[in-house]
Amino acid sequence: MWGNKKIRSSKIDTLIGQSIELDGDLNFSGGLHLDGKINGNVSSENGSQSVLVVSEQGVISGDVSVPYAVINGTIKGNVYASEKLELSNKACITGNVHYNVLEMASGASVNGNMLHENKERHLLEHHARPVESHEQPEVSISEEVMAKG
Repeated sequence: MWGNKKIRSSKIDTLIGQSIELDGDLNFSGGLHLDGKINGNVSSENGSQSVLVVSEQGVISGDVSVPYAVINGTIKGNVYASEKLELSNKACITGNVHYNVLEMASGASVNGNMLHENKERHLLEHHARPVESHEQPEVSISEEVMAKG
């Protein structure tokens, strides 16, 4: 079933090593593997197949917005995973997590709200017309209730 498939992270285009600390926002495409530290927002193009992998040593201080993510390190910021988010056993997120599909291992921690973003429901909500009714509901009190009252 689709929920059991692991994110394929074998195609890594960019590696940020353990000794690297990056100050500033990072926008990437393809696969990004983080062993170092990023002080800034990390994002990739929405609708792409980009994958972010944060190892146990990896730290991001900023918001993350990607289609796919495998987290085993620390994120201090909000996480937006439009397709799938995997939280491994050492993952530690301080911020809100917005996800479509979530896989969370025992030991992973999230200090914030976990918000399911179902893409199909989101589309339906935007295309549905609100039903407006200006009629007041008809209220009737039975004679029996009035006699007791």
